[in-house]
Amino acid sequence: MMKIIKNIFLLLLLAFAMACSENPLPDPKPEPEPEKPKEEAPKLTQEINGFIKTAMTDIYLWYKYLPNIDIKYEMDSEDYFNKLLYEEDKWSFITDDIKALESSFEGVETSFGYSLAFGRFSNTGNIYALVEFVYPETPAAEAELKRGDIIVKMNGSDITDNNYRDLLYASNLTISLGILGEGGISVDPNSVKMTAEELTLDPVLITEIIEHEGTRIGYLFYAQFISNFNSSLDTAFQFFQNEGITDLILDFRYNPGGGVNAARYLCSSVAPVSVVNSKSTLVTYQWNDKYQNYWRSNRRIDQIEVDFIDTTNVQMGLNKLYILTGSGTASASELTITGLKPYMDVVTVGETTYGKYTGSITLKPEFYYDDESDYAGFENWGIQPIVLRYANSQGITDFKDGFVPDIPAEDNLFSGIPLGNIQDPLIKAAIEDITGSQIVAMKKARVKIPHTFFDRGFSKYDANKRELLIDLKDFSFSEK
Repeated sequence: MMKIIKNIFLLLLLAFAMACSENPLPDPKPEPEPEKPKEEAPKLTQEINGFIKTAMTDIYLWYKYLPNIDIKYEMDSEDYFNKLLYEEDKWSFITDDIKALESSFEGVETSFGYSLAFGRFSNTGNIYALVEFVYPETPAAEAELKRGDIIVKMNGSDITDNNYRDLLYASNLTISLGILGEGGISVDPNSVKMTAEELTLDPVLITEIIEHEGTRIGYLFYAQFISNFNSSLDTAFQFFQNEGITDLILDFRYNPGGGVNAARYLCSSVAPVSVVNSKSTLVTYQWNDKYQNYWRSNRRIDQIEVDFIDTTNVQMGLNKLYILTGSGTASASELTITGLKPYMDVVTVGETTYGKYTGSITLKPEFYYDDESDYAGFENWGIQPIVLRYANSQGITDFKDGFVPDIPAEDNLFSGIPLGNIQDPLIKAAIEDITGSQIVAMKKARVKIPHTFFDRGFSKYDANKRELLIDLKDFSFSEK
């Protein structure tokens, strides 16, 4: 019996040894290396980060969704700001040159004075720029550039994905124009030189009377909503009244937006007189819950509702309005479209708009500090955060895909037809709808080279101009 037990024990021992050989015990884990202490950002960077955090926590529309990030370890303030943005937010912006940004909002630009569309030829991949329009008395106008001109070379070299916006930002440029022919694009041997200048640009760019089939139609090209130039709107509308127009076309196809006060002024100038005199609601604002509750409890209706204004400005008193649109039509342009629609027949002609249903304000460090010494060193920083969404009087908002035109029409830049000309495809479509009469089309320039447009712009602040800018008059940040 003892022998049997002994044999069983030996068998168990052998099995255990075999199991151990097949599944050896793991080596002990090495001790983890101690974590290196995080490097803290410089003191000035932390102070800039602190301003950003304070402002965004206070007034940002989506402040409840801000991630918890320790500002001490954020080395790049612009990168930190972008980390805070809500997933839906494609508009909020930060700058370290707030003075230049504010000047741009007021129509003061260091610029060549032209607006460009950037495209790519599909067969070669080469990038080019097409002139959309030119402001008068600017470097581009002096160089005799005009709508439809094709820029194919810059400073003697090809235009690339990395440098194409130098056509807008550079201080000096030498450009070569392309000549469109049956065989494709050839390069004009005569180059054009320009030096950028600080310009004050009146957005009321073109005012024309178009006559067709006995109908007198007013045409106004408005490049940006800037309230400093409301008097120019008065001049244009007075001209239309004096000329006895029956219909009005507003061209917003390249208008990125601007200030809500300028939009309010324009809307009050063209809407039915009864709507203006009764000070009906143009749009309403929805801030974050803190600000919305504050405005309501303090009866600050002016901060949650924008009404038509009965002023001494010229009142057209129209019941129908045509607005030309494109992918660059944004912000205050879209507010004008949606704000007027409940009160009059607004017919949009062209292409789908950008889709901007939110508003922003320009915030500087001085708004959040009592003493200038507290923000010394970063006084020229600023942020442009989204602080509200707006809706028209019928509650229409959240048009993030833009407004589809009532009458589709494609902008034909290659044709070079001047803005305001009856043969312009968008103007032609509008006039045919107004008069019910076809316009005989002139022979169009045909582009046989496949191409696509991928960007457009006028200045380095194009993205900011798509903001709907809210007036900060009588605004306090310390009371909420």
